[in-house]
Amino acid sequence: MLLSEIIQDLFVEKVAGSLNVNITGISYNSNDVKPGNIFVCIPGGNADGHDFAVNAIERGAAAIIVQRDGFDNLGVATVKVGNTRHSLAKMAARYYEFPQNKLKLIGITGTNGKTTTTYLVKSILENLGKNVGLIGTNQNIIGQEIIPSVHTTPDSLDLMKLFSRMNEADIEYVVMEVSSHSLQLDRVAACEFDVAGFTNLTQDHLDFHGTMENYIAAKAKLFTMAKKSIINRDDGVAQTMIDISTGEVSTYGITDDRSNVKLNNLKMFESGIEFDVAHKGAASHAALGIPGEFSAYNALAAISICLAAGFELEEITAALKSAEGVKGRIEVVDTEQDFTVIIDYAHTPDGLDNVLQTIRGFATGRIITLFGCGGERDKTKRPLMGKIAAELSDFCIVTSDNPRSENPRDIIDDIVEGMKGREYTIVENRFEAIEYALDFGQPGDIVLLAGKGHETYQVLGDRTIDFDEREIVQKLLRN
Repeated sequence: MLLSEIIQDLFVEKVAGSLNVNITGISYNSNDVKPGNIFVCIPGGNADGHDFAVNAIERGAAAIIVQRDGFDNLGVATVKVGNTRHSLAKMAARYYEFPQNKLKLIGITGTNGKTTTTYLVKSILENLGKNVGLIGTNQNIIGQEIIPSVHTTPDSLDLMKLFSRMNEADIEYVVMEVSSHSLQLDRVAACEFDVAGFTNLTQDHLDFHGTMENYIAAKAKLFTMAKKSIINRDDGVAQTMIDISTGEVSTYGITDDRSNVKLNNLKMFESGIEFDVAHKGAASHAALGIPGEFSAYNALAAISICLAAGFELEEITAALKSAEGVKGRIEVVDTEQDFTVIIDYAHTPDGLDNVLQTIRGFATGRIITLFGCGGERDKTKRPLMGKIAAELSDFCIVTSDNPRSENPRDIIDDIVEGMKGREYTIVENRFEAIEYALDFGQPGDIVLLAGKGHETYQVLGDRTIDFDEREIVQKLLRN
């Protein structure tokens, strides 16, 4: 494909050199450049792609895309645009022949519940006979193929590659988590969603967005890109999402009677939930084998999304009954002990509150909560999580999560600011903390390992080590 063809959707400010150049691929990492590639200079938080333009050319780049001046005389075609991230999304879509337009895209955003809701929608659609792909935090799935995920939502180039592979696999629906980062960084700028869903919004990612207002605005962008928007009417920012939506809007809820899809008669058990759901005068009974009120919201979101996709209420609720839980979300570890070990990804104040409230609903013994907070992330949520854990647990073990380059003890000190007057202990090493928790457990207790969830690694400084809490629990109990 010629460079002139690939850039035809861009807002080009200046061109140096010939556009009559045959392009063999696109890259935004200079180390991945192959001869004949376009290299797109992306400014990032830790590095700026413009600083690697010469390296990319030395590796064979035939053209570069920039958003800064001073790159006119590098000996290859240079195209200056206003925003290289946005341009990357547009170029990738055209280079891969718009694979997203051959798929029915369902995007789900929100602070909590995205992963579980995507899996519920996937399960429902598959039970209704559809070929479904999934993109999200835990993994990406094409048919029976599982592909590890790096970001919740891939960069725009990687996203178009995934879509292209899904086309080849005859995937019809793609259910994907759409993070606030991906919306802010234009990773989905070339996408139009058939249905977009909003789960909820609570404090998170302020290290990236700066303020809650910016965070809300980033999430809201999704609903300017969708034909149909599905909004949690019970959430505090629901009206903002409704107002910004450019397509047809439908709402769901438990407490707000204005909801188009309404949940009634919720019954919660240790093994799951049952409820009635009403929509446009029709009613159906639903059940899901995942406990907790937040599971009811996730289920209602999934039902509402499938209704918007054109399916009938009765067939949706029937398909929902066979949906299973998601790895790392209230996941019970098989220990053969007289106490229960639960692993959950809860890493926000609201997420931790939700899982502890759920466990509190069926716990007969003590709740022992082991948790930490990630380094180089929103520091203001640390004491909030400490307060929630201390108030809703009988005993807390404060430890490391993914400290990254931060001093783990500094992170812990931030957490325990919110735990004053409560009972807790500090075990900085997470492996040793898990060992302590298992030794501390008594018959009837529930030991919650919060924060890591589906992750099978831990980030310590510049090292990433293997750290699967399921394997660690089994190993410690065997010993």
